Amino acid sequence: MNATRRGFLGGIAFCGCGLKHAVAAPGQPQRQAVKVAGKRVKTIDVHAHCVFLDVLPLIDNDRSVLVNAVRGANEAPIDVPTRLAAMDRQKVDMEVLSVNPFWYRRPRDIAAQIVKVNNEKMAELCAAHPDRFAGFCSLTLQDPQLAVQELERAMKSQGLKGAAVGTNLAGVPFSDARFHPVWAKAEELGAALFFHPQGVPELNAQLAGNGWLANAVAYPTETSITLSKLIFEGTLDKFPKLKIISAHGGGWLPHYADRQDHACLVNPGGCDPNIKLKKKPSEYLKQMWFDSLVFSPEAIRHLQAQVGASQIVLGSDYPYPWQLDPVDHIFACGSLNAAQKRAVLGDTAARILNIKT
Repeated sequence: MNATRRGFLGGIAFCGCGLKHAVAAPGQPQRQAVKVAGKRVKTIDVHAHCVFLDVLPLIDNDRSVLVNAVRGANEAPIDVPTRLAAMDRQKVDMEVLSVNPFWYRRPRDIAAQIVKVNNEKMAELCAAHPDRFAGFCSLTLQDPQLAVQELERAMKSQGLKGAAVGTNLAGVPFSDARFHPVWAKAEELGAALFFHPQGVPELNAQLAGNGWLANAVAYPTETSITLSKLIFEGTLDKFPKLKIISAHGGGWLPHYADRQDHACLVNPGGCDPNIKLKKKPSEYLKQMWFDSLVFSPEAIRHLQAQVGASQIVLGSDYPYPWQLDPVDHIFACGSLNAAQKRAVLGDTAARILNIKT
């Protein structure tokens, strides 16, 4: 990236991914209008990542924290035109960007500085390309009162759409009462919370070996635990209007939610009699949203059967190459009718994130 561009973008670094797949061939249109039953739909990918190299001085220039060794993570910063070319190839009109939280185990003051940089750069990027990028802010959840201020600033002054959060704070579940002020502020502001797992260090020894189980197994497990805690500890009863979007289709939970409806019936001793939920555990899933990153039409069909098509939104995990054709994936789903495909591709995300179409 040349110096002029770097100065303009403020050190924006997009994790790259198979660029031979990302750039349209010469002579091909750079952006394809997506239509469902003859009607144009604005496709919105709610699960896309970026990093900002401006935080490097705050973390001793440790690039491994920002850009790891997996396929799709490229240490070299990639400029905005390259990202737009990738989006065009994917038929994605807009990405809602998030930074995976790597600062939860850092001291509060360092985390606050990282968050400040992230949010300023995210707002700068989205303001420069309002038709192509929206963003989730970062939060210093080590200090919930500070996180409340950051969220309010992000929503009211920086034009961001909510917050990207992990699934716990260094092992402390988000159902813990210390985080209630943050969820209350999110509910008040109408801010969406995008939950993305970070891994389960306690399981590393068991997951070692072939298959990258630290991601393939631990990530959906971690998300399932987080959503279950929010349900069973009564957090979602306290904040019924909270907008929760879960990465990776919500992990295992939506595909085995009926088991939770039976848990306290089978073993009352394993449940707190003082917590009386307002509805069956599985019914809370119908007030959350889940990205479409579940890979197959059959998995979409089952997710749809469990939570409803109205609760599914487009997600790719770009630039990581989990799903390089997220729009085509939805078109391949025979369980979705035309109106439902429009909703998944962008209409639902536009509504819950207040994005103009």
